Amino acid sequence: MFLVLVLGLIGGCGAPVIRDTTHVAAVRPLDVQQGGPIADGTEVLWGGRIVAFDNRADHAEIEVVAFPLARDQSPLAEAPSEGRFLLVLPGYVESVDYAVGRHLTVRGVLAGTRDGQVQEHAYRYPLVRGLDVHVWPWGYMFDRRPRVSIGIGVGIR
Repeated sequence: MFLVLVLGLIGGCGAPVIRDTTHVAAVRPLDVQQGGPIADGTEVLWGGRIVAFDNRADHAEIEVVAFPLARDQSPLAEAPSEGRFLLVLPGYVESVDYAVGRHLTVRGVLAGTRDGQVQEHAYRYPLVRGLDVHVWPWGYMFDRRPRVSIGIGVGIR
């Protein structure tokens, strides 16, 4: 009985935060940015670090540096970047909730591209209309170690 309980706890540790991924395409922001044959309306699951935020009259635009996702769909910030994208959210969005430096995971649909600049370089940003967004807590990447330990004695930190 104890073994079943422990295995259940360990298996639940890596649960994805966005569960509905049945129609998600295996496309990276770089694939879209480089002009791959990817149709608007394609559903994607991307994540990364917020580098800019802008509230417009009727929507918010969040610039994200993309990273590959771990099993729990958290961005692997230590991995090489997979490009950049603009996340578009309807209405007013609180900038504190999407602060520069935070990490997020988004399920959304591609809505074209927009030409822009990254420093002095021309860049084509994929636009993603967000359907489901998860903002990760500060320092989540330092909390990847297993939380289960088995032993006898007293532990002091």
